[in-house]
Amino acid sequence: MDYKTRTVLYKDVETQRSTKVLAYATSDRAGMETTIALDCVDLFVDLLDKIGPTKKISLILHANGGQPLAAWRIVNLLRTFCDELEVLIPMKALSAGTLISIGADRLVMTKQAALGPIDPSVVNNPLNPSVNVSGQMMRVPVSVENVLGYLHAAKSELNIKSEKHLASILQHLSSQVHPLVLGEVFRSRAQIRFLADKLLKSQVKDAKKIKSIISFLCADSGGHDYTINRREAKELGLNVETPNSKIYDLLRAIHLSCSEEMKLLEPYSQQVELGTSTTVQYRHVRGLLEDASGGCYQFLSQGTLTKATAQSPMGPQVAISDQRTSESWRKI
Repeated sequence: MDYKTRTVLYKDVETQRSTKVLAYATSDRAGMETTIALDCVDLFVDLLDKIGPTKKISLILHANGGQPLAAWRIVNLLRTFCDELEVLIPMKALSAGTLISIGADRLVMTKQAALGPIDPSVVNNPLNPSVNVSGQMMRVPVSVENVLGYLHAAKSELNIKSEKHLASILQHLSSQVHPLVLGEVFRSRAQIRFLADKLLKSQVKDAKKIKSIISFLCADSGGHDYTINRREAKELGLNVETPNSKIYDLLRAIHLSCSEEMKLLEPYSQQVELGTSTTVQYRHVRGLLEDASGGCYQFLSQGTLTKATAQSPMGPQVAISDQRTSESWRKI
């Protein structure tokens, strides 16, 4: 099923819910992951300009995470074009996807849909710690809540009270994680809570409930891989709607179509991609942003894989080179 076929499903959702539909999906395919980022904002503008100001917009969302400020921009952009905003979640909207979701007036979640914690990680700082992965040094993200959990455990769980010992613990932490990264950690924590507070006010009116939801999403859930189903989302105080059978079937069909196009169930492997060939060109869809009539944008990775055999002291070694020629959004 391709975009042309999905437009029929989008139009059916529009009829059923008296709305205008946008769909935004980022790949969580192993080895070809893509996240919510600011590079999609202009594309949203293009599609929204074609829709024009309207009473209601329904964003069908599938996301594994991304940049909090990108989520903030997307929600505010959508709200400038509509009076009422809802997010429809066929499968999952985690991390930054959850941040978008709590900024809507309501969530429509299928029985398998999931939200997740919004505690941020410092990802792209060049001062992040490095680890050896298969002989290659790689920068690793630093989780805000993991840092806070370490400090909390020292003081509360291990009952360390001495200022001297606490200073020693902080000094050790600073030797493992650069002080400037630690500074960004605490700045990110304050920022994510500020954004969540602003976004939730469209969906939850009680200030005490907002504080409780933010605490759960940022820390109390226990880990970034925790998932929140429809029932728990309701218990938290979010405005969650259960789709009727017709909408459920439409959302399921849309998700399966996007999943097929982005090959979400097929882990990416260069060896599998090459097969018995020595050179192969590839084109992988890693993101989709589309609506019923304005068009479809695909985030594409394109390039050439080449397999070569080189002699080494250990004998013949096979090496695969990836000459990536393009990695960007394209309108189809």
